[in-house]
Order: sequence, then structure tokens, then C-alpha cells
Amino acid sequence: MIGGETDALKLENQICFPLYACSRAVIKQYHPCLDQIGLTYTQYVTMMVLWDERQISVRDLGKRLYLDSGTLTPVLKSMESKGYVTRQRSEQDERLLIISLTDAGEALRGNAAVIPEQVGCRLGLSAEDAVKLYKLLYQVLGTLDAS
Repeated sequence: MIGGETDALKLENQICFPLYACSRAVIKQYHPCLDQIGLTYTQYVTMMVLWDERQISVRDLGKRLYLDSGTLTPVLKSMESKGYVTRQRSEQDERLLIISLTDAGEALRGNAAVIPEQVGCRLGLSAEDAVKLYKLLYQVLGTLDAS
């Protein structure tokens, strides 16, 4: 909360509101770029993890993306129907559902490579300010994860 005790319930004094509004506005900037490659924002961040890992359990993917399996399941089913991923039970532990990147999913990476720069240019932040913001946001996430 920003401001004094008597201002506690003013919207402009809440740190949650600019974070919420900014998150929505930034994600909205991704939509035109993602529409061109046929992905939603959630599918895009999922693909970024898979481009890095190639294979991951739904549980670990959820931890990386701060999403629960109820949110991820329809996203992953949609991505599987598009041919970007496969889903199968782990041979070592049948409780784990493993997501694997397909060749078609890997090929999508080339089309997505320009998106970070395209969106970054729209944010109006210097490279230095973007790094500061990134570090602050991950500091908050780390603190909240620890609690």
C-alpha cells in the first residue's frame, strides 16, 4: 500500500492494481503478434518453456508458469490438437503427465522469434529500466513463493 493509513482503500494507493492493469495491457500487446502464429498468450509462454526444455511434466510446467493443472489441461489439449506437443504418461511414474515438443512445435519457434522485440518496442522502457522492472517483479515472485 502506498500513502497513509486513511488512504488504505484508495485504488491509486494499491500496488496490486497497477500490476494487474499493466499485466493486462502488456499481454494485450502480444495478441496481434500471437494471432499471426495462431497461439494464445498462455500457449506462447508454454511454448517458451518447451523450446527451452523440449520435455517437461505438467506439474513442473505449472510451477514454471505459475499455473495450476486445471488451467494448463485445456491449453495443452489445444496445443496437442494443433500438433505442437504430445502428452503421455511417464513410464517411471504413471502419475506424471509428460509434455513433449513436436517437430511442428519446434518449427513454430522461428515464427515467434521476432515477438519479444516487437512487443518490447511498444512498452516505452529503456533497456536499463526493463532490466530493473524484470528484477523487481521476480523479487516479488520469489518473496511470495517463499511465504
